[in-house]
Amino acid sequence: MAGFTVGITAARRAEELGALLERRGATVLHAPAIRIVPLPDDTELLAATKDLIADAPDIVVATTAIGFRGWIEAADGWGLGEELTARLRGVELLARGPKVRGAIRAAGLTETWSPASESMAEVLDRLLAEGVADRRLAVQLHGEPLPGFVEALREAGAEVVGVPVYRWLPPEDIGPVDRLLDATVARSLDAVTFTSAPAAAGLLERARDRGLLEPLLEALRHDVLAACVGPVTAMPLLEHGIQAVRPERFRLGPLVQLLCRELPARAGVLPVAGHRLDIRGHAALVDGELRAVPPAGMALLRALARRPGWVVSRAELLRALPGAGRDEHAVETAMARLRTALGTPKLIQTVVKRGYRLALDTASDSKYAENEGP
Repeated sequence: MAGFTVGITAARRAEELGALLERRGATVLHAPAIRIVPLPDDTELLAATKDLIADAPDIVVATTAIGFRGWIEAADGWGLGEELTARLRGVELLARGPKVRGAIRAAGLTETWSPASESMAEVLDRLLAEGVADRRLAVQLHGEPLPGFVEALREAGAEVVGVPVYRWLPPEDIGPVDRLLDATVARSLDAVTFTSAPAAAGLLERARDRGLLEPLLEALRHDVLAACVGPVTAMPLLEHGIQAVRPERFRLGPLVQLLCRELPARAGVLPVAGHRLDIRGHAALVDGELRAVPPAGMALLRALARRPGWVVSRAELLRALPGAGRDEHAVETAMARLRTALGTPKLIQTVVKRGYRLALDTASDSKYAENEGP
């Protein structure tokens, strides 16, 4: 992952995810797109807890381990822990998966049933099959949308009470999010990771507020990899046509492993002037050696690599430079620094009065020329 830059939008477990990426050589840009309402201060959760103690549900659906634990701990802090657990002992308690099952048992409770698939769809199928008409259901939410789940239960005649554990709000400091947006639009990031749907939605909303939604979507569709921990997290992106990658197991470790496979494969290797050139977010590998490249140089290198072997004019390269203005001399300055950073000046050829080109090896010219214009 050396030379790749990955953005992290998570508010929770961001340090753990960042450490996993940095351990593999990546540079991390952390910008929490949301913040979590502290449980002791959450008046909505307190009201829902009191309501369920006063009017016991028939069924409780626990969706996440951390959410269920947080609910029990918050109730303890309010002096309602014993009353809540006593209520939950007398109801049908469904656990979405093994982690949730463990959290339920740690609270001294026993689940009635848990699906092997960890799928909310399977939970819904079971509930509808056994019948929920005129029954009162409590669903422990965790900031993630449950598309169709609550609606289907209500259509089947159930009374559904949401338990809003860990509600999300916009971050108090929006600066890091704006920097991540700017870096994504400028293609100076290789990937952006999402571990919750609210974070994905929050980033899109901030981009809309700044008038950057379309540039952000364009970057995520073509140049910057969107990586989500699971399908629910990916939904806000999918609604905008972003096909995010996700691991088969919805955990941080597999998410990092997925990035370790996907990013090098997407970067590819170009045979240039007898060398192997691998272009990454903030660096290039020349014959396997990592070469740090300044941001302006990376912008030029990416512009040249989009049409390897073909001449790119100074005017076009100038447009690729961030904040360069109208002076084409800025291209010459940035190009000189780029050649120095690469350590092999002959990788980039100057074509007099026309511009610059990557010195693609002759044997490879036809391969790249088939789909490229002059």
